[in-house]
Amino acid sequence: MSPGTGSALRLLAASVDAKAVAEIGTGCGVSGIHLLHGMRPDGVLTTVDPEPEHQQFARQAFRACGFASNRARFIPGRALEVLPRLADAGYDLVFCDGDRQEYPEYLAESLRLLRVGGLVVFEGVFASGRTVDSGPQPSEVLRLRELLRTVRESQELVPSLLPVGDGLLCAVKR
Repeated sequence: MSPGTGSALRLLAASVDAKAVAEIGTGCGVSGIHLLHGMRPDGVLTTVDPEPEHQQFARQAFRACGFASNRARFIPGRALEVLPRLADAGYDLVFCDGDRQEYPEYLAESLRLLRVGGLVVFEGVFASGRTVDSGPQPSEVLRLRELLRTVRESQELVPSLLPVGDGLLCAVKR
């Protein structure tokens, strides 16, 4: 994750005064650290990843940054199996950095999870410039284009595409 992307995540979490954030794709914890820095001091990050070892790395990273263990809830598993078990309208921000093939499905789940005024953020939507390239594209890029079109056409969302890192698609739920 680029420093600009991390900074933008921190700003976005702070802008919605986030107390509850859902993260799809724990990775090694870099994005989670930025989100936690932007959240309220009593905020809780719920992070989902199919790889338990990723969550172990993130847990250690959060601890090394001084975050109390009760600031993060780690749920191992595939996002599309875990997200339906999370509370409707229980989140201020949903950050999606998982399987890009599943981004359109993450959007549907995010809309259910977010409170009105909440923010959904998708990382990597430029796909290294391939989303705007006119040549034949792999299915991942076609799915990203589908996501971009759906967000743009939605009456329920106010979107913006931030040109940081590999692209952050952000949208506020009306």
